[in-house]
Amino acid sequence: MNTNFNFFIPTRVKFGCGQLNQLHSEGLPGKKALLVISNGKSTHTSGALNRTQEQLKIAGVEFVLFDKVQANPIKSTIMEGAKVARDNKCDFIVALGGGSVMDASKAMAAMATNDGDIWDYMFGGTGGEKMIAKNPLPLVCITTTAGTGSEVDQWGVITNDKTNEKMGFGGDDRLFPVLAIVDPELMVTVPSEYTAYQGFDALFHSTEVYISKFANPMSDMIALTAIENIANYLARAVKNGKDMKAREHVAFANTLSGQAMVITSTTAKHSMEHAMSAYHQNLPHGAGLIMISKAFYEFFIDKHACDERFIRMAQAMGMENASKPEDFITALVNLQKACGVDNLKMSDYGIVYEELDVLAKNARDTMGGLFLANPCEMSHEECVAVFEKAYH
Repeated sequence: MNTNFNFFIPTRVKFGCGQLNQLHSEGLPGKKALLVISNGKSTHTSGALNRTQEQLKIAGVEFVLFDKVQANPIKSTIMEGAKVARDNKCDFIVALGGGSVMDASKAMAAMATNDGDIWDYMFGGTGGEKMIAKNPLPLVCITTTAGTGSEVDQWGVITNDKTNEKMGFGGDDRLFPVLAIVDPELMVTVPSEYTAYQGFDALFHSTEVYISKFANPMSDMIALTAIENIANYLARAVKNGKDMKAREHVAFANTLSGQAMVITSTTAKHSMEHAMSAYHQNLPHGAGLIMISKAFYEFFIDKHACDERFIRMAQAMGMENASKPEDFITALVNLQKACGVDNLKMSDYGIVYEELDVLAKNARDTMGGLFLANPCEMSHEECVAVFEKAYH
């Protein structure tokens, strides 16, 4: 057990129902914002966009709307948004949306002040591995989903659609949002299907952190609390999006999961899914994670890599008498069934069996660092075998 850890999460979090109504009084970090949303309609139809714009007006902040972020944001969109911020002399960014919007906004914040292309600053794959020279624009995150924890970390995930690479960007402490609004009221209109996908993304952030080779007492405490909250409340939120108690607990777990990833690391499971959605951009990240989850965790259980940790997670998911690592798989499958996501298929999103070797290679080439966090070694052939076991 590694007892060393570095706990530095400078984001001020305002959590709770109605917190968006206080945005105007939060001491915003500038006078003109690039307001970033997705290319969909969710923030329009939910009223979140109008409410945010009104709060900015009350605060005396001008804003320019950028509404082009995809579900898996691509590098050309990042560069376009950064140019809009520069051309309009925006001095901070407000990200209103889910993980994709917040991830994209971090990259825009960096590229609004630095030269070159975003891929110059990516590590892994064809990235240029340059360090960020100039301070990024300050970032305010208003999350409308409970899935990525991006509102409290210094990382984002960007896709290069020309090279089929989906990789993490950031790690620079200057990319932490200065303020995060986590208002469960903004999540009420998320459809049940996406509530499930996002909730499992948050769950897997914490389950991966908990079995990570780099786990420590602080990450354990946070991850287990997140696991407990998702296990107890996600199915309720999926079945009734207006169940505010469930929404609050899942949102809480999501923010915790983001903080857990700052303290340590997820595992190769995220590398593997990023490869899947790099080639198939219509695949929701959470759905991809669900598809490979059972086979991925069974690999480490079969290796007896960290039996006690799987038992403890099973207990956190409600199996108080769990005594063997396989109990975690039972709890995981039961939760997937309760949320109606137990029959997701890779083939439904165009993934074919013959490309699994390519996906495994891509996962290691683009985000190979996460393989180092696995509780035991996973070779290329074993990674392919996990994909094959999960495929149907």
